Amino acid sequence: MRDTLTGLANRAGLHSDYPAIAANASGSEEIALALIDLDGFLSVNDRHGHAVGDKLLCAAAGIFGELCGEEARIYRLGGDEFALVKAGPLAATLIEGMARKIVDRMSKPVHVDGMRLTVGASIGLARMSANGDHSSSELLRRADVALFESKCSGKARCSWFDIQSDISREETRVMEEELRSALAREQFQLNYQPLVDCDTQRIVGVEALLRWNRPDGERIETSRFVSVAEQSGLIDPLGLWALRRACVDALDWNGIKLSVNLSPVQLKNPEFPIQLGHILEETGFAPERLELEITENCLVINPVVAERCLSVIRGFGVSVVLDDFGTGYASIGFLRRFRFEKLKIDRSLVTQADTDDGSRAMMLSSITVARAMKMDVTAEGVETREQAAMVRAAGCDQIQGWLYFKAMPAEAIPQHLDKVAQFADAYVLDSLPDSIDEPESKVA
Repeated sequence: MRDTLTGLANRAGLHSDYPAIAANASGSEEIALALIDLDGFLSVNDRHGHAVGDKLLCAAAGIFGELCGEEARIYRLGGDEFALVKAGPLAATLIEGMARKIVDRMSKPVHVDGMRLTVGASIGLARMSANGDHSSSELLRRADVALFESKCSGKARCSWFDIQSDISREETRVMEEELRSALAREQFQLNYQPLVDCDTQRIVGVEALLRWNRPDGERIETSRFVSVAEQSGLIDPLGLWALRRACVDALDWNGIKLSVNLSPVQLKNPEFPIQLGHILEETGFAPERLELEITENCLVINPVVAERCLSVIRGFGVSVVLDDFGTGYASIGFLRRFRFEKLKIDRSLVTQADTDDGSRAMMLSSITVARAMKMDVTAEGVETREQAAMVRAAGCDQIQGWLYFKAMPAEAIPQHLDKVAQFADAYVLDSLPDSIDEPESKVA
């Protein structure tokens, strides 16, 4: 049961060896396993070809052997995954020491055919009592959970299996299955929060907010299920469903603007602009009424791809809005490069600006920059009359927040359009309560 490329024992060999390893360890001792993944291996394969990739795997196997010596058994499980297994009273301590050496060594170049290749290594660590009834499969599964944590934490590190992470991963798996079912049965809903013009105090737009209630009535936090959708690849069909539904809902809403949030995963999809065009054509929604809201996270990962995608989107006549401004690191150069049609100041900056001079100065300077670049400005999360007066005086074009409207179902929007159009000043200024409940949470 040997790997033909590296000469190491393979996955089947690990499972075959495990009973003997466990039997040879006393009941008070541990069995520890390190699951190793080469971080940049696929890039090497893509750039230099599989022949170079195979030589890199052999070189890695040699490095692991040099660093571990006779202290641990080494296996190649397949692809770019390797495993170390160690049993004994200090197994966990020793295996972690070996893992850290491997992470350090693989951060340095590996010489293959005269080339210096740097790939890095992420490692998941797991341990179990030798007298337990756990199998080699369970030990590997736990190490894989820990490896996932290493990858999510930035790669090039090692992490121990943690039961809470395991529970979280299982919950994510269950939610993914529920998401698939909910998407197939169209169990999602859209609510809409109006945006009010600072001068006329009339509704000039709405933002679509995605909601999901389980069949038992439990409402799932939007940021939670959107994150799972992004990890599982479900964000593309879910995002398209939301976009299409919003365009249909808002079709006859007096020509006001419709804002729909766009995930970073959607923006990376080269098919998205084509899908957007199809939705606009199918629904008959005017592209000049549509605004796609993105955060800077959508842009910093691959700005070239993002710039190309946004250029096609703008070609339809759709506007692009930078959302949650004030929570990240967007610079003036960043704003100049992407030339957004609108800037939305995050509610956290609005809240802080109400009481903190530094935050107020930052908000004012942001509005000045946006004005210089001919961008409209919306203040989010406005909850008090004082905040409304502040952002209006600062030069914001629109206000969004519970001071004016909570998010509401689609069928409730038309009646508010009529009310505000007829009684803008009286309705907005005289009928509002002095105290406002906790604000609507921002969603992606």
